[in-house]
Amino acid sequence: MKILFVGDVYGERGFEAMEKFLPSIKQTHKYHMLIVNGENAASGLGLREEDYKRFMRLGVHGITLGNHSFSKQDLFNFIDESNIVRPANYPKSTPGKTVLLLDFNGHKVALINLMGQVFMGDPLNSPFETIDQLLENLEADTIIVDMHAEATSEKLAMGHYLDGRVTAVLGTHTHVPTADAMTLPKGTLYITDVGMTGTKFGILGADKELVLEKFLTKRPVRLKPSKDTALQLNAVLIDTASKTIKRINKID
Repeated sequence: MKILFVGDVYGERGFEAMEKFLPSIKQTHKYHMLIVNGENAASGLGLREEDYKRFMRLGVHGITLGNHSFSKQDLFNFIDESNIVRPANYPKSTPGKTVLLLDFNGHKVALINLMGQVFMGDPLNSPFETIDQLLENLEADTIIVDMHAEATSEKLAMGHYLDGRVTAVLGTHTHVPTADAMTLPKGTLYITDVGMTGTKFGILGADKELVLEKFLTKRPVRLKPSKDTALQLNAVLIDTASKTIKRINKID
């Protein structure tokens, strides 16, 4: 089967990019399952129920999160019954699924979300110990891991740690697509960062003028999503039959 994983969808412009580019991607690549990282869907910070429903209308099957997982209190009202998987290395008492099981014509897909510890600020449990516990009794034909982390070394370390144990390790969070989509020595598909989906000329999705103000003045600045009209969509296509990973980059 073919699985399309879309990188960090940022705010309204991220949704517009999906609406613009997904039809042609579907026609060209004929993917069977659509997964997105949605932790920036709510104007760049978190995920609301209205954003979740919009993803569902776009044909999304599963949503991963990250360090902005619980920025919107609204999420607590529906996360347990949703097709959302939150970082598994939060404490066990945290609401939400640690593994999302999806089915396509009898093909079982397990979606897992982990968050890195390096430079992330949140004192979460070790993602390495957490994934060991999750995989111990997990039965699935395909296992996709979204490694939401800042440090490229930590993402690549997770890739090698899980090489041969999962289908794919896909990096998210830094919003810049990397050119290292590859098959690791024991067969796991890997990329350090899928990239983001939203405006092309914002800074990681945010208004570039506000980000520049923050750098130039060193003062706190409340960031807002960029309203730039140019769009981009960054994704990877996982083909479980041919065991390949392919970057997809659409730019308006």
